[in-house]
Amino acid sequence: MESFEAGERVVRRDVHRSGRVWSEQALRVIGDTTDALVTACAPGAQARWPALYAKARAHGDRSARTEAFDAMATGDWELAPGVWQKTELLLWKPPTAWFSINAFYTTAGLRNWYVNFDPPTRRTDDGFDTFDLTVDLVIDPGLTSWQWKDEDEYAHVRRLGIVSDTEHQAVELARAQVLAMLEDRAGPFADADRWAAWRWNPGWPRPHLPQCSPAH
Repeated sequence: MESFEAGERVVRRDVHRSGRVWSEQALRVIGDTTDALVTACAPGAQARWPALYAKARAHGDRSARTEAFDAMATGDWELAPGVWQKTELLLWKPPTAWFSINAFYTTAGLRNWYVNFDPPTRRTDDGFDTFDLTVDLVIDPGLTSWQWKDEDEYAHVRRLGIVSDTEHQAVELARAQVLAMLEDRAGPFADADRWAAWRWNPGWPRPHLPQCSPAH
C-alpha cells in the first residue's frame, strides 16, 4: 500500500479482535516513512467512541469506563459521535511496534508525552487499524520523569480476557523498549525539542470522518 501524503486526512480505528470497530479518530498526516506514521489532530476533529466511553469523557466518570470495558468483553456496544477537545495531538506510530508515542499541546505549549500500548498497525484505504490495550505511560515535557497510568484498568481487561496472554507478553516487552528509548533519547525523543515546538497548521481544516466509515 502506498504511503500517505503530508496533510492527507486519515482515520485511526481501534478494532476489537471480533472485527468490530471500537473507536474511530480523524487525523491529518504529518509524515509517513518506514520509521513511523506521524499524524495529528486538533480540537474539533471528528471521532466516534463507544457510548459509555463518551459518557465517561463527558462526566469524568471512571465507573462508566469500567462499564465500557465490560461491554467490550460481551461485544455489546454502540458507537456515539464525538469531537476531539482541548488539546492538539501529535501521534508517532512505528508500523511494527506495540506502542505509539503521543504528544499533547495546549496554548501554553507541550503539556506532556503520552505512550499508548497498541498492536502493530494494519493499513487501510482510509488510514490504519490498531487497538488500545489500556495501560499508558505519561512523561513530563522535559523527559525527566514519568509514571504509569491506568494499571487498574489494564488488570481489569486482563481479567476479562480482552488482552490475551500473548498480547500481555508483547506489552511487557514494549514497556521495556519505550523506557530504553526514553533513556537513550531515541525515536521521537531524539528530536524532542523540534517536536516540542510543533503546532497544528492553522491552514488545515479540522479532520472529519468519511461518510462511508462504518459505525456499528
